[in-house]
Amino acid sequence: MIGAVGVVGLVACTGSGAGAGAVASAGSQSGEARSISAAEKRKGAEAHPQLLEEFGGAYTGPQVGYVVRVGQNIAVQSGLGNARSDFTVTLLNSPVNNAFAIPGGYVYLTRQLMALMNDEAEMAGVLGHEVGHVAARHSEKRQKAATRNSILGILGQIGSQVLLGDSAIGRLGQQVFGTGSQLLTLKYSRKQEYEADDLGIRYLASAGYDPQALSTMLYSLASQSAIDARLAGRDARSAPEWASTHPDPARRVSRAAKNASKLAKVGGIRNRDQFLQSLDGILYGDDPKQGVIEGNSFLHPDLRVKFTVPNGFSMQNGARAVSIAGSSGQAQFTTAPYKGDMTAYIDAAFKRVAGEGKTISHGGIQRTTVNGLPAFYAIARVDSNNGPVDVTVFAYEFSKSSAFHFAAIAPAGSAAVFSPMYQSMSRLSASQAASIKPRKVDVVTVKSGDTISSLSSRMAYTSYQQDRFLVLNRLNANDVLRAGQKVKIITF
Repeated sequence: MIGAVGVVGLVACTGSGAGAGAVASAGSQSGEARSISAAEKRKGAEAHPQLLEEFGGAYTGPQVGYVVRVGQNIAVQSGLGNARSDFTVTLLNSPVNNAFAIPGGYVYLTRQLMALMNDEAEMAGVLGHEVGHVAARHSEKRQKAATRNSILGILGQIGSQVLLGDSAIGRLGQQVFGTGSQLLTLKYSRKQEYEADDLGIRYLASAGYDPQALSTMLYSLASQSAIDARLAGRDARSAPEWASTHPDPARRVSRAAKNASKLAKVGGIRNRDQFLQSLDGILYGDDPKQGVIEGNSFLHPDLRVKFTVPNGFSMQNGARAVSIAGSSGQAQFTTAPYKGDMTAYIDAAFKRVAGEGKTISHGGIQRTTVNGLPAFYAIARVDSNNGPVDVTVFAYEFSKSSAFHFAAIAPAGSAAVFSPMYQSMSRLSASQAASIKPRKVDVVTVKSGDTISSLSSRMAYTSYQQDRFLVLNRLNANDVLRAGQKVKIITF
């Protein structure tokens, strides 16, 4: 959720790998690399601000310069540009494990994925993989089967397989959850993923890094994905965030390691110490300025908003909405311009659900009160391609110029599944808002007597403390820490 004057937004568990493809790379099947064209630069420049908005904006911490330098260094290995200045590398203020690249020389990494890494080579490997998708023109090949023809064309909707599954409400869900920048939800083929892995490994080697770094990063990603799945009540074998468009990272670990061994260089760069020194203090998890997810609750200290989703539902927060997903329905929490006319507000919300040029006829608007807030709602029965569904807009008036609402879909007759969520909406008190603190990465030096158990207990979480610590540091439970070793913990 962007700040107090903006909306909330996200893609649930959709990840990266966006390369709306443009140019061929040396080593790809398309032949020799060619320079970034003026048209590609123009399209990339048009997409860039929208991507920034969708993914929480550019991060402004001291890590930025380091990420830019490493990202430009690895991107230039692709042959897409002749100089580092040909590439615009951005560290995104997003709590999602994500990285992607688009034509025009634009490369992106989220601070959350950076925090999962353990050295500079791993960061270069992930960025190289994404540049590889662009270099091999993978997205261009995907776009030939799509109905849109601009960079943001396939960015225009969330794929039903990502957020909604293949349920009966999937197609309508694409309209409910449509945002401006979800190219990232379309999956690459296994062959394309392998090709991007191979290119990323090649870029690592040519830049002087240890080419095994992509393999070790994929290992960490697979482990983090398993924790995320357990926290969300999903099958631990599913693949969230960056992995959602890079299927089954665990299977790719051994393949990447094997291929990297063919390019292995003695003394290939890892730069662990420099990386950890730069990473120290980076924001981790949700940025309170955009709202935070704590267990089943969403809290926004600036907007003074709080609600709780039912058990079995997961949330993802981003720039335009909080997305809520479960097996029995999906919803978004967001806001829109409000001038004191709730009828007009709800009508406009249904129009956005219907999509451009379409309408949804809803029942009468009902009024109620939820925890002291004036609340209004209406329900529409809609025939989707796969059967009837109920669409609900449930809105709250926070002031005569401020309103928020849920847009939800559920199988016909099941709209009440979200009733507990609607009734949980409340204002945060000043003390509650002030108590919400950001988490950060704290790089600490292991002292004599420190153990995995003792350091895990310092993690700023109430669940999975040791699991989180192990994944964050790419450690196993039976590893023995040594005095002087640097490790990451998450603190307030």
